[in-house]
Amino acid sequence: MKLILSIICLLVSSSVYAQQVVLLYGDSVPNSIPSKIQEATSESGGIKRVGQVTNPSMNVYMPEKGKSNGSAVIIFPGGGYQYEAYEIEGTWIAEAFVKHGTTGIVVRYRLPSDSTMRDKSIGPVQDAQQAVKVVRQHAIEWNLDTTKIGIMGFSAGGHLASTAGTHFDTAFVPNKENINLRPDFMILIYPVISMTDKLTHAGSRKALLGDNPSQPQIDFFSNELHVTDQTPPTYLMHAGDDKTVDPDNSISFYEALRHHNVPAELVVIPKGGHGFAARFKPEDWMDPLFSWMKSNGWMK
Repeated sequence: MKLILSIICLLVSSSVYAQQVVLLYGDSVPNSIPSKIQEATSESGGIKRVGQVTNPSMNVYMPEKGKSNGSAVIIFPGGGYQYEAYEIEGTWIAEAFVKHGTTGIVVRYRLPSDSTMRDKSIGPVQDAQQAVKVVRQHAIEWNLDTTKIGIMGFSAGGHLASTAGTHFDTAFVPNKENINLRPDFMILIYPVISMTDKLTHAGSRKALLGDNPSQPQIDFFSNELHVTDQTPPTYLMHAGDDKTVDPDNSISFYEALRHHNVPAELVVIPKGGHGFAARFKPEDWMDPLFSWMKSNGWMK
């Protein structure tokens, strides 16, 4: 049975870019339990959201034929592991990458839920690993270089991305093909990194690990503790006046990367607060990121 159950080609009304919608799994979603819950979309404060995802998928935005530089960024929107800000931290970002020749891939991942999963703590990272796997499986079809596959996450989506980037040696999804699950680079924007009392975003920790997580759970999902020499090169961006997710999340991760000689760049803007992607246009804050990607050969 093929992993991809269906691929639907369409033209996005808000964009000139061709898009493919790809289901992450085939005949069964791992770690799931039967449920009548259905995916739902909503809007709050002008922010379009998606939630209650049970059959995860990804939207693949591709550059025009002949304009691809071979790289791809797999994007995980934030929302405290309670919803996904799918537009401002997803489709807008993917379209910005496409303008620079990079394929942008927005994932609708499962949010932690005891009603839909046997172990809600690993559901999101399973989908993150599966996304990396599926993108590499489609590399030839999508004109991608398998050594230029990165991941990007915002807020709690940054925690998910950093989990995938620090725990790639443990396969949470079936991988008999032995496909490389390590992202080639990471982009973390105002990310939740740690589950420790000192640094964590309480809402994200509660959603992922419950009210009373064990110390081993806290340690396992505190990603600053799992940086090694093999952790992918990382770009971090945070606002110094972020009152929701402490900037020390990014700083502690950067310090761990630095001590392991992992190439990393940390950009701290003085003002912007949490979720500045909702208030700034992508071109207002992404240029330093594009420069970083160009300097590392992931973007022309």
